[in-house]
This record gives sequence, structure tokens and C-alpha cells, in this order.
Amino acid sequence: MSDVIVVGAGVVGAACAYYAARAGLDVTVVDRGPVAGGTTGSGEGNILVSDKEPGPELELAVLSNGLWRTLAEHGGFEFEAKGGLVVAETDEIQRQLTDLAAEQGVEHVTVGGAELRDYEPHLAGDLAGGVLYPQDAQVQPMLAAAALLRHGAESFGHGTLRLRLGVTVTGFVRSGDRVTGVRTSQGEILGDAVVNAAGTWGGEIAALAGVELPVLPRRGFILVTEPLREPLIRHKVYTAAYVTNVASDSAGLETSAVIEGTPAGTVLIGASRERVGFDRTTSVPVLSRLAAQAVALFPALREVRAIRSYCGFRPYCPDHLPVIGADPRVPGLYHACGHEGAGIGLAPATGHLLAQLLTGERPDVDLRPFRPERFSEEAA
Repeated sequence: MSDVIVVGAGVVGAACAYYAARAGLDVTVVDRGPVAGGTTGSGEGNILVSDKEPGPELELAVLSNGLWRTLAEHGGFEFEAKGGLVVAETDEIQRQLTDLAAEQGVEHVTVGGAELRDYEPHLAGDLAGGVLYPQDAQVQPMLAAAALLRHGAESFGHGTLRLRLGVTVTGFVRSGDRVTGVRTSQGEILGDAVVNAAGTWGGEIAALAGVELPVLPRRGFILVTEPLREPLIRHKVYTAAYVTNVASDSAGLETSAVIEGTPAGTVLIGASRERVGFDRTTSVPVLSRLAAQAVALFPALREVRAIRSYCGFRPYCPDHLPVIGADPRVPGLYHACGHEGAGIGLAPATGHLLAQLLTGERPDVDLRPFRPERFSEEAA
């Protein structure tokens, strides 16, 4: 019997398991697929403060940013403290970016149009300016999830961490109203608490417990170039439209230029957003739009070949905030899902805060904005 059962071996589930084991708890992680087999394996690895509006998610992002840097000291995954450069096409957009940065209150540098090429020499020359966020970073998400599970299993002399892959959760075990474990395709697994870290499928796991979480898939494509001989892009670079698209409620297609290099020499090009269910069909028109937007920002990319593309599904919640905390509707059930496109960046803070809840500590961040029952309250 475990102290905690974590459903989901993506980066959020891995972080929950890691911090719970560090806190001295015995943890079992269950996933129907491999480690990072869902949204985590389809992400860019963004660790961003730059795209967060002032409020609870930004507070979570700042905490998580520091935790990622501490985790990177243990090694085992790629971590690039590259910084993020948000660029503006017009003077009006530059004013909006500058105002947002001032409201956020995080470290930033306002960059004039004439100075942009000091930061990114290959940028197009017709941009009005930008804002540099030194705290923005990137990880290789699959390696990061695996490293968290590995380090959690080492347990630092405290708790333990067991991993059960290829095991599908089919229901919950209860004692009265309280959840005391999960039913799976390979039998029951008992535990004092269950953490729903199933990402885009978090709503389905919640439904098995008889509660509603409106977590929906929001598809996104990434275009990958051939490896370049020399690095072309120094930072994560994106346009102001990316911030707008992150906060959008639209179910239709939205695209904005998001471009960055990797240690392997490839360039990752995004980002698209659309709610089309779990349809994985490759959309050539979407990829064409992403390529055109990338070339508009970095004309040198016109001569670079794209070698592949992939897509994933962000776990979208209607209010764009993740679901983190104990579910008062089902004692013993906790949630850590619905992070949309920020799950990789917010994973350590999510795991750290849940471990505090599970061990009876007061969380470092007020979790009320992320409470699972908030959607039921709105419907009442």
C-alpha cells in the first residue's frame, strides 16, 4: 500500500511523485503508456514567465522557475537558461509589451528596434522593438520527466517511488466516500491518496471518481528543421500574438510565431492552437502558416529544410488556470492537471505544492484560484 498513487507519468505527474518521495512518502506512479508518452512528449519544453499575465499563474511560474534551476543542478536532462525575447511589429504593440512587463513585475529588459539585432543578429529588420525576459528557459521535456522519476526513486533516504507503466486506471477503490486506491487493468492498487496528473485526460480520470473537470484537448503543431551547422537563434523568440493566443478562448485555429534552437542544432517552430478533439491528422496548411511566420521573423530560415513535424494536445481549462489541490467532493482525491501549454514550466511548483498539502504543510502559494471545485461553483 502506498501513501500516494499518482496517475500519469508525464512531467507534472513526475514532479508530483518526485516531491512527494522527497517529503518522505511512499509513491506509486501509474500510466497506461510510457514515461512522457502524452502531452509532455509533444511539447517544446517551455519554462516561461514572459507569457503570463499578472496574477496567480505568474506567481506559480516564478516559483517553478526557481525550482527548475535547482533541479537542473542534479543533472540528467537538458536545461537552457536562454531567456525569452518577445518582439513587436508596431510601436503600439511595443507599448503594450512594455506596459505588460511593468505590470508583471518580473526581471525584464526593454529593447528598442535598433537594438534587437544586438540580441538576435538574424532577426528581420522591420520590427519596432521587444522585451527580453532573462528568466525564460527551456528543458528537453522527456528527459526532464524521466530524470524526476529517477531522482524520486533514489528518494534521498526518505520515501520511495515505484513506477508501473502499461497499466490503465479503470476506476477508484473507496472506503465510504473516501478514495483509497485505484482499479486498474492489472488489479487494484491501494493508497491513502490519489493524485490525478493525467494531463489532457484529467477530465476522464475525474469522471471515474464521479466529479467533473472541464479539461479539453487543444491541439498544437511544431515544425522541426534540419540541424544547423551554426546556431542561428540565441533565445526563445516569439511575437506578441503568442501571449494573446495563450489567453484566447477561441476553438478555431490560431497561430503565432514561436522560434527557438535546440542543443542538437535543430530549430523548433510553433505555435498553433485549435480545439478539434484528439484528431492527430497532420494539417499542411497549419504547417505552412508556421513556416511563413518563422521566415518573416528570421529570413535566413527560408534556406533551411523542415525535416518533420509533430502535434500534441494541451490540457485546456476554460479559465486558463490549472487544477491543483484536494477535491472536497471526493476525499482522498487530489488534482494536478489542466495546465494547458504551461505544464512543463509549472510542473515543479505543482509537485512541490501538492507534496506540502499531502504532508500537512501550508502551501507556499495560495491554491484557492486553482481549486478543483471552482467550475461546479460557477455552474451553481
